[in-house]
Amino acid sequence: MELKYLQTFRTIVDEGGFSKAAEKLNYTQSTITFQMNQLEQELSVPLFEKIGRRMVLTKAGERLIPYADEILQSVDRLRFFQDDLSDCQGSLNIGVGESLLCYYLPPVLKEFHRRAPNARLFLRSMNCYDIRNELLDGSLDLGVFYEDVGGFGSSLTVHPLAECSLVLVASPEMKKLCPDFITPDREIPVPFIINEQNCIFRQIFEQYLREKSICLDHTIELWSIPTIKNLAKNDMGISFLPVFTVKKELETGELETIPTGLSDRTITAVCAHHKNKWVSPLMELFLDLCGEYAKKNGEGA
Repeated sequence: MELKYLQTFRTIVDEGGFSKAAEKLNYTQSTITFQMNQLEQELSVPLFEKIGRRMVLTKAGERLIPYADEILQSVDRLRFFQDDLSDCQGSLNIGVGESLLCYYLPPVLKEFHRRAPNARLFLRSMNCYDIRNELLDGSLDLGVFYEDVGGFGSSLTVHPLAECSLVLVASPEMKKLCPDFITPDREIPVPFIINEQNCIFRQIFEQYLREKSICLDHTIELWSIPTIKNLAKNDMGISFLPVFTVKKELETGELETIPTGLSDRTITAVCAHHKNKWVSPLMELFLDLCGEYAKKNGEGA
């Protein structure tokens, strides 16, 4: 039996159809069809049946899934075995939310490099929704992001890291123009400086503004939290961020908090992987370090 036939079968199941699997694997659809015909001949059972315009799994196809998963995971283990496991060699692809990459993960990454100096760590600063999607389709080994994006059901194994408080901040001068964001039905002539539209904490605050019927002057959209903080410190506007990202500036007085009705709102930082992903020694090390850091720092974020 060709291993690639099982890989193609699993991709069809994951992607929801032959054409999407062909696009994912960069095959022609005729190649996908040929491989599934060969697999069905070898197993002597039909795996798919046509209902309307769709090819759907038969009962035999459904029963094949756990067997295919077990075989493919075993192959992953064999591929990793060629590395010297005692030295934790190999590579990890990890997607991380920008705020967590800048202000939460550095101690974890430092310790990971100390314990596994021969490992290759491929880090990508990503939007949390994209991290979720790439974990679901298997493009990432691990994701460190905010669980509040939702939409992954039971497909991901999730390890909570921290409950992260949120805060509205501004420079002392800017705060004089908008001392509170609790009184409703107002127009406040200051800019909102924040990440792109799919940013979780931006979505939370903009929803709050709509509920309160509070209108701001305009939005300055940036992709860098250090830059956002820099503009806020220099009287350019207000921002709504996780407390751990502005802790230093709040302590020095460069930024001050502005009261809102969101004082108890938190978001949950997590580390996650696909439930069918084999947890390699490198993945296990990274997960352990994240857990140790979360336990050591309590809320930490």
